[in-house]
Amino acid sequence: MASYPRVARLLAGVSAANAESVFRRRIVPYLVDVWLDGYARTVRTSQIVETTTSGFSYLFDIASGRLIAAWGISAGRFSGARDKSRMAGHPLSAGPLYHRGHAIPHTLGGPTDINLVAQRGAVNIGPFRVLERRAVATPGSLYFTYWVYARGSSQRPVSVDQGLLIPNQAPDIRTHSN
Repeated sequence: MASYPRVARLLAGVSAANAESVFRRRIVPYLVDVWLDGYARTVRTSQIVETTTSGFSYLFDIASGRLIAAWGISAGRFSGARDKSRMAGHPLSAGPLYHRGHAIPHTLGGPTDINLVAQRGAVNIGPFRVLERRAVATPGSLYFTYWVYARGSSQRPVSVDQGLLIPNQAPDIRTHSN
């Protein structure tokens, strides 16, 4: 689990009117720094890129083919169809207890491909859904996931930090074993 000591202070005083600006200018850069510092402790070499698709941003390590983090501002419920053929084509090599989990849920508009991570099924359809549903129900909130890997080259994260930042509320950041 990463430590987020400044998130509550950065979130204090954020209103619905200024949330998107504060998220983009202050909070996201802080989170990215925390995630990159944590990830750097687990790899010898990396080639990290930031990309945006479907309105969400992703940190991805090209050298090891791993998703590090995903984030974006909720626009409420996404009503588009799930691309089942793309999901079916995504590798599922972590074993029978794992799903092709979405870093950003489909119900928020999360796509496939870069957005899919080997995630324990018990987490994916269990406690992970709590914040996903709150993010969908709270347009204007900042939703994120940060995937933690053991040292080495495994494609399977060992845990994930899942967060939801809502103006005028305390940060809700949860860690799930994977």
